[in-house]
Formats: sequence, structure tokens, C-alpha cells
Amino acid sequence: MQRLARTFAGLAEAKKKALVTFTTAGDPDYATSLEILKGLPKAGANVLEIGMPFSDPMADGPAIQRSSQRALKAGQTMGRTLEMVRSFRETDSETPIVLMGYYNPIYVFPTDRFVAEAAGSGVDGLIVVDVPPEADDELCLPALEAGLNFIRLTAPTTTDKRLERVLTNTSGFVYYVSITGITGTRAPDLAAVERNVSRIKAKTPLPVVVGFGVRTPGQAKAIASAADGVVVGSALVDAIAQSLDDAQRATDLTTRAVLDLVEQLSAGMNAA
Repeated sequence: MQRLARTFAGLAEAKKKALVTFTTAGDPDYATSLEILKGLPKAGANVLEIGMPFSDPMADGPAIQRSSQRALKAGQTMGRTLEMVRSFRETDSETPIVLMGYYNPIYVFPTDRFVAEAAGSGVDGLIVVDVPPEADDELCLPALEAGLNFIRLTAPTTTDKRLERVLTNTSGFVYYVSITGITGTRAPDLAAVERNVSRIKAKTPLPVVVGFGVRTPGQAKAIASAADGVVVGSALVDAIAQSLDDAQRATDLTTRAVLDLVEQLSAGMNAA
């Protein structure tokens, strides 16, 4: 559980903000996806958020839905996602990894095996969007007992009373969803982000990162001014999609397209 804490503490000391990158495991294929993951830290990513492919990703917009479909078509499974983390850890023991997704693929794995293998493979935390605090016994508490952070989402519609419940058993960081609706569809409102991040910080010492709708270096820099970090996802999976050939296979441009964008986002976020 300490990699996330060390990363955020080190960035705070350096007066920098975390760039959290989202890519879907196995998109567009296992080898290319792993190559992208291995290149992200050098390109400027501080935390790697890896999507667990699922056939019905209800909170995700079209870009991330399509990335899940590509990964599943290429044969990605939960076992292969955990294998990908283990392969990444062979050369990188410091960059935090958070798995994000939905409970169904975890439940059928099943849950106890998933928690044990995730912890053993080098995963640092989980974001599971459809497991509410009322079901903590189902996944959250077993994950915490295994040494995994359990990261919760909050939204513009989260009331103060609900926020207190959401923050119970939350660890690692708090993920603030900056817009209502699905990922990648609208740009966040900076003033609203500032108000809500301040409201969350008044109730927890955990870092707060902001996601949904952040696509450009300028947006990332603006949002980072109000939070401890920024999540960029749809823009990265779009970069993958736009680099593929007509058969939706990776090309020589695929990995570089993602890493170039991450370099731009990182430079923009932390520019003086």
C-alpha cells in the first residue's frame, strides 16, 4: 500500500502534481498494451491506471467502451491482465498500479482468488465503480486486508453526508469525477472542480485526483492547479484507436502516439 503514498508524498515535496494515465489492458493486443505500459513512466506518468476489460462498462464513454471491445476480441482475460502487471513489475518496482473496472469480472474470477493474485502480482489499488460502500464486505475489506488500496469515486452530486460514507475505508487517493455522466464526453468546469476538491479535502487527508473529461495539456494544467493529480484516459485510448490499421491492429505508430501525448500532458501540467 506504500507505493501510492510514496509517490504522492514525493510529488508534493517537489511541488508537482500526479499524472494518472488510463489504458485498457490488452488494447489493442497484449504485446502492444504491455509495451505502452512499460513506456508510460519514462514519458511522465506517475500512476498507471489499468482498465480491466469488460463487455458492459456502464460508466465509460464510447472511446473506452471500444477499447474494452478491442481487448476482449484480442483475447484479454483477467488472468492475462494480472500477468501483464507481473511482467511490468519485472522492470519497474516503484510506479504504482491501480486496476479499474467493474465487479462482474472480479466476482467470476472469483473474488478471493482475484484479491490474492492482484496483491501478489504487484497491484497497489483497486477502483471498482459499481461496488458501493454498503457492500464493503464483498470486496473492499478483503482488498484492504490483502494490502491493496481501495479507491473511491466521488462526483459533483455527492452530498456531504454521502461523502463521509464514501470516504470510510477509502485509501490511496480519492478520485473526483469532474462531470456527471460517462467518461470522455464533456470538459470539466474548473470553478466547480475547485469547490468540490476543497470540500473533499476538508474531510480527508488523502490526495484528491480529478478525472473524466481531461484531454489536453492545458486542461490538465488547469485542473492540476486545484487537485493533487489528474487522470487522463479517453484521450489516450483515442490515440491508440487513431493509430490502428483498417483491421484494428497495432501499427508502428501506436505506442509512440500514446507516449508522445503523455509527454505533452506531463510537460504541460508541471510547466511553470
